[in-house]
Amino acid sequence: MAVKDRDRFSTATRLKLLGEQTAARVYRSQTKRQARRSRLTGRAALLALVLCSLIVALAYPIRQYVSQRAEISDLQRQQEQARQRVEQLRDLKARWQDDSYAEQQIRQRLHYVMPGETGYIVIDPDAAKQSRAELGAADRPWYANVWDGVDKSDASDR
Repeated sequence: MAVKDRDRFSTATRLKLLGEQTAARVYRSQTKRQARRSRLTGRAALLALVLCSLIVALAYPIRQYVSQRAEISDLQRQQEQARQRVEQLRDLKARWQDDSYAEQQIRQRLHYVMPGETGYIVIDPDAAKQSRAELGAADRPWYANVWDGVDKSDASDR
């Protein structure tokens, strides 16, 4: 028994035992890392697959949501414009209820004058020349105007 105890406490035996333990630890840690890597890679792949599936599944509803929000904001803008237009028309209607405003507009637009007044209309000479040029087509028969239109369109093709 003394030989066994001495052998147990010898430096060579202790070094050998220590080397075996260290080798076992290194081997265990390498196998654990490899096992962890393969498991982690599988989990990561599964997680990536689930995330991609969620993105694909939610892409269309999110697109619809965004387009509907844009449409809602557009309709609200149109509603605000319609509200402003209604206010303008109400204001105009209230102005037309006033007799002095109606009289002013009648005088201005229809060139009416009150009894005893003399109305004058000043004509711009350039505008008169333009209107005379436009009247040239009105003085001719309608079929001449049609034929001129056909000639003009035929000339533009050449």
